Amino acid sequence: QVQLLESGGGSVQDGGSLKLSCAPVGPTAADYDMGWFRQAPGKEREFVAAITGAGTLEVYADSVKGRFTISRGNAKNSVFLQMTSLKAEETAIYYCAIRRYISDSWFNLRHYDYWGPGTRVTVSS
Repeated sequence: QVQLLESGGGSVQDGGSLKLSCAPVGPTAADYDMGWFRQAPGKEREFVAAITGAGTLEVYADSVKGRFTISRGNAKNSVFLQMTSLKAEETAIYYCAIRRYISDSWFNLRHYDYWGPGTRVTVSS
């Protein structure tokens, strides 16, 4: 079965940058749309960014446009999230997810089928 593993989380200061990685274990995972979500303590999990299987379309939450960049890797079929100008309120667990089927919504987490265990991002003011 498809499995995901996030990495690259850590602690940065307000305004800093961080790059997250999502590595699919199964070889078929790269054929699907993939997204990044985040969940702060006591809050609902929210959409951050997504990219199509072919890497031809990128979608971002309004709150991160211009600061975050999602991309697909080359040989290892990983997905990355480059985050810049990070804010303290963006402290959260960041999750990588796979969407197997075309959906009318990029941001609905219920449309994603597989999830990684998450990686923690802490932004200190």
